[in-house]
Amino acid sequence: MAVLAALAAAPAFAGPDQAKQIVSTNCAACHGADGNSHQPTFPKLAGLQAEYLAKQLEEYGDGKRKSDIMGPIARKLKPEEIRVLAAYFSAQTPAPGSVEDNPLAEHGKKIYLQGYSDAGGASCSSCHKPDGSGTDRFPRLAEQQRAYVVQQLKEFKRGARTNDHGRVMQVIAGRMTEQEMKAVAEYIAGLSSAQARR
Repeated sequence: MAVLAALAAAPAFAGPDQAKQIVSTNCAACHGADGNSHQPTFPKLAGLQAEYLAKQLEEYGDGKRKSDIMGPIARKLKPEEIRVLAAYFSAQTPAPGSVEDNPLAEHGKKIYLQGYSDAGGASCSSCHKPDGSGTDRFPRLAEQQRAYVVQQLKEFKRGARTNDHGRVMQVIAGRMTEQEMKAVAEYIAGLSSAQARR
C-alpha cells in the first residue's frame, strides 16, 4: 500500500509540528487535540497502532471504508501527512475509560474473553488480545468509546463496513444481539492493561 510504504519513506521535515497543525485544522473538533474524543460516537485515536490508523485514512480516502465525514478529509491528505498523523495519534496516551454498568460489563467480559453466544463463537480477545491492546493488524480496543464500538458492530452486521477483515467481523457481529454488542462495548470502555491482569 502506498501509505504504508510512506510510513518509512516520508520526508524528514514531516513531524510533530506538522501533525499538530493538521490535527488542529481537521481532527480536533471530533477526536480531540490529543486523540481522546469526548464525543461518544467518535472514536478515541490516542494509542491506536500507527499502521492501523494509516490504513484507515488511506481506505477512507479511496472509498474502501465509507464515511461522509472522513472520506473528504482523507482524500485531501498527502501520504506524508497521513504518516505523521498516524504517528502522532499513536504516540498519545489514551484517557482512562470507565464502566457505568457493572453487571453489563461482566456479561461483556464473558463475551470478550470467551465468545459471543451460547452456541459458541470467536472471542474478541483472540484477535485484539485479552488486555485490548491489539496488534499491528487488529486495533487497540481498550478504553474505546462504548457508543462507537456498538456503532461499528452494527455497521459490520448490516454489511456497511467491509474493510479490516470485514467478512470475519460481519460473521461475528451478525450473530450478536444488540444487547451483546452493548455488553462487550461496556466492558471494552473500562478495559485497561491493569484490569486485564487482575
